[in-house]
Amino acid sequence: MNVRVRTKDLVLTRVIDAPIEDVWKAWTDCEQVKRWWGPKGFTSHTCTIDLRVGGTYLFHMRAPEDQGGQNYYLTGVYKRIVPLELLEFGQSLADADGNVIDPMETGLPADIPKEMRTTVTFRRVGDRTELTVTEHNWEVGEQRDLSEAGMNESLDKLEEALATR
Repeated sequence: MNVRVRTKDLVLTRVIDAPIEDVWKAWTDCEQVKRWWGPKGFTSHTCTIDLRVGGTYLFHMRAPEDQGGQNYYLTGVYKRIVPLELLEFGQSLADADGNVIDPMETGLPADIPKEMRTTVTFRRVGDRTELTVTEHNWEVGEQRDLSEAGMNESLDKLEEALATR
């Protein structure tokens, strides 16, 4: 039997009150990423970025103590980079050394993809920046909805970090 899975891109667009150069740097400079990466209450203590096509990144986030205090890592390979316009990369769960982990092997639900193709676009709007984050082909369901909520909270933190620069 051929089972068809419904998928839907997760697309979030924000107009951020910061110049495009600052928003780009917030995504491509580790010290900036650590200021905002992760949902509300999460902190980010380590980050590595090799910003070139074929280069990798490793982003860390730690859950708040009242949510268990677990460490989570995301890694991926940059597939396309157009400075101040576009980042395209994969996103996968990883260990602290950047080795990809299959989500199901950690007990997470089957609808969390092993790799998520992600596109981030940047567009100058006067002195502000239109930022669009797209996570492609999410299986429709609870995990997609949780990812959307988490990314929205991360983007809230990004805006706060840029407002206090």
